[in-house]
Amino acid sequence: MATIPRTAPCRHRLTVSDFHRMGEAGIFATGDRVELIDGEVIDMSPIGALHAAFVDRLVRYLGRSVGESVVVRCQNPIRLDDSSEPEPDIALLRPRADGYMSAHPGPEDVLVVIEVADTSLFYDLSVKVPLYARHGIPEAWVIDAATRQTRVFREPSAEGYACESLVGPEETLESALLTDDAGHAVSVTLSRLLPPQP
Repeated sequence: MATIPRTAPCRHRLTVSDFHRMGEAGIFATGDRVELIDGEVIDMSPIGALHAAFVDRLVRYLGRSVGESVVVRCQNPIRLDDSSEPEPDIALLRPRADGYMSAHPGPEDVLVVIEVADTSLFYDLSVKVPLYARHGIPEAWVIDAATRQTRVFREPSAEGYACESLVGPEETLESALLTDDAGHAVSVTLSRLLPPQP
């Protein structure tokens, strides 16, 4: 009996252009929450009430705090390369002359990305944080909505972030990359922004 050669099935990797064409062709239903990660379409977790409240309050607070010095975007794409276009909960960007109307931001435009995790903590830490590091995003914050603790990642490289710290809900979160219009550092204390549920 002849031996059947064993070969692994090949995955078809999508490009960002393929992904956009799929959206334009109506392949994704209205309201589908998907993003392209390393050439694969990933279904994003539904947004729960706690997650939504956290993102809303952070966007309002950061928008007021940074003024015109930083662009605050909420759940919009950043194009990392030709096979990855994630949609972080919040992206803090350098201002650009075109106001990002001609193209989505790339890695060079991003100062800090923030992911708020209620059901997606493992995915954010194991997939998205390494992806951000590989593309040189200077800083990533992953907020655990349940505990109000934030993992802060800095010093990106192809191998990951070299520096990781854990910031408690009563401690001050800040970044040297985020300043207001007067050049002062912007900080946030999560326990004040969104107190624990009773």
